Parts: sequence; structure tokens; C-alpha cells
Amino acid sequence: MKRRNLITHTALGLTSAATLGACRTNTPSASSNAKASISDGSPGVQWQMATSWPKSLQILFDSADLFCKQVSKMTDGNFVITPYPAGELSGGLEVLSAVQEGTVACGHTASYYYLSKSNALAFGTTLPFGLNAAQQNAWLYYGGGLEAMQAIYADMGVINFPGGNTGGQMGGWFKQEVNTIQDFQGMNMRVPGLGGKILERLGVTIHKLSGDQIFEALEKETIEAAEWKNPHADETLGLNRVAPYYYYPGWWEPGTSYEFQVNLAEWNKLPTHYQEIFKAAAADTNNKMLAQFNAVNGGVLNRLIIGGTELLPFSQEILNASYQAAFDLYDEIASEDKQFNDIYQSWKTFRSDIYQWNRVNELSFADFVMNQPSP
Repeated sequence: MKRRNLITHTALGLTSAATLGACRTNTPSASSNAKASISDGSPGVQWQMATSWPKSLQILFDSADLFCKQVSKMTDGNFVITPYPAGELSGGLEVLSAVQEGTVACGHTASYYYLSKSNALAFGTTLPFGLNAAQQNAWLYYGGGLEAMQAIYADMGVINFPGGNTGGQMGGWFKQEVNTIQDFQGMNMRVPGLGGKILERLGVTIHKLSGDQIFEALEKETIEAAEWKNPHADETLGLNRVAPYYYYPGWWEPGTSYEFQVNLAEWNKLPTHYQEIFKAAAADTNNKMLAQFNAVNGGVLNRLIIGGTELLPFSQEILNASYQAAFDLYDEIASEDKQFNDIYQSWKTFRSDIYQWNRVNELSFADFVMNQPSP
């Protein structure tokens, strides 16, 4: 991992916003890390952001970049955050460690990459057969979810904020068809988080790979199947060129949240108005990423099908077995992990209540209107 020193903030005098530049600047040297205050007295701050995304994943990396540009604009160029793709400041699956250690001030990543640190981090991203994107945001912002996640991160010297959502994901790309549970026996597959642990119970060998490693692994047949995200992101990686079968639904990721992680010591050094700007820009990114994915995925899916991709549903047998394995796993983890259990019990209550409401207000509508002929 290429390491750079944390960029600190220090007031040194008067410097124009133009000197600070936009979010996408060249890598600053250590001697240029401290920037001057501008005329209103606000300190100049420069941070580096590690991300889990290669630049080729436009919506993911560009969302981090847009966030940085918003922070810069909202502070008149005083607070500059420069995002870097996976592999430059840290490995794609090592962002949290880089933030914890102070190698970087902040990161953009997914909490379920770090279950070795705490099983409860799964709730910050998504649980298989859990909450869709709207439900996940409701839980994070108004159901106690964000407070619960921030309490976990505080023990790690980190604070987090929601920073995007893909919406419901796909079930992944397969070299061969899977019709029964037996078809999973001995399969090598890339699936992160608790979804991977559930599939291990069904006989799958799980490989932990970052997004930029998936294509090569499928092409070389190191793995026979892989999930990534959705039609747009999957096509960007070229997964349709190395596996013909595209399955749905992505039961392990019904509404995948990403987050901005910040070194807590660096966060506490920020002026209050910088902290509020950071949170406002994060919330805007959280909303816009989901909107952008929803806007483009339908057209991309059509293009994939026209190009020869075979779209297939998981069988009821597979879904039923996966659902049972999922909640068996959660109960087992909860019985051994108090931190996980405390969140899990309140999460289950929230899930039950919002399912009941959405069954009435959304499912009934969707079941009717989406089965009607186009006007």
C-alpha cells in the first residue's frame, strides 16, 4: 500500500480560494499540506480520501469525487478533499484500516468489507433478505441505525456517514446455470459480507476480491461466479464478456449503503461549520448515487440482454434455502456477539414494522402496475 501522511489543517495567513484549487488536484507534497486561512478566518484544510473503487467505476468513484467538489465549493475552496482510486492510498478492501491508522483522513467504502473487525458492521451496508434502499435510509437516519453504527466506529477511532446506495442489486454472473442448491456445491464465487457466509453454508467457496479483481478471476476461471452490483456497474467491469448467465434477485444485497469514514481525531479538529458541510454533502451524495443508478440500470439491462446475456431468476428452492440459512446465521452470531445482538433485535423490529407498511403502500401498487401492459 502506498502511504502518504495525513494532511493536516493549519491557519497561516491569507490565501485565495483559487490557490487551494478544486477537489481533483495533483497529489500535494508534505510541505504543501498546510494551507492558509482566507479572509473570513476559516482555516484551510486539505485531506486525502482513499476509496474502494477504481476510476473505471464511474458512478461509484465519481460520487466520491462529486462529494469532494461540493465540500470545496461550499467552503469557498477552504476545505479540499482529494479522492484516490483503490490501490493508490490503500487497497480497495483496506480503506477502514487506513482511516483508523491515520494514513488518510477519510475514505469512501462499504462497511461489510470489514466484518473481521466487527460482525455488526454488516448492518451499515446491508443484510441479506433485509432492507431495500429506502428502508435502509429510513433505518439509518430515523431508526437509530446511524447512531448504532457510529457507536461501533467510535471504538475504532472513526466516525461514519451514509454516502450512497446502489439500490437492489443483481444476483451475479455465473459460468453455468444454477437451478438447485446442489448446483452450488463446490462452486468458487465472489460474494462479500454475510451473503458470502450464507453461501458458504450452501457449499460455496468464497473468494474476497475487490471490484478491479473480479473480471480477471472470472476470465481465468479462478472463480465460476461473482456478484458485483447492478447492470451499469457490472457492464463497466465487463462481466458480461466472461460469464453468460445473469441471475436475480440479489437477495444478499437488497439495498447496499456506502459510507464516508473519517478519522475521529481529524474530524474533531474541524470547525463545526466544516463538519456540518461535510454531513450535508454526504447526505446529498447518498441521495444522488441511488437516483443515478436507478436512472441508468434499465437501459443497460436491455442492452445486456440484446447483447446475449441470459437473464435468469433464482429458483424458489434456492431462495427458500438461502433465506433459512440467513436467519439461522444471524441467530447464531447474535447468541455469541452482544454488539451484533443489540443491533439485530432493534433492526428486526424496525424491519417488521416497515415491511408491514410497505406491503400496504408500495407492494400492492407495484404488484398491479408492473404487471400491466405499457401504455
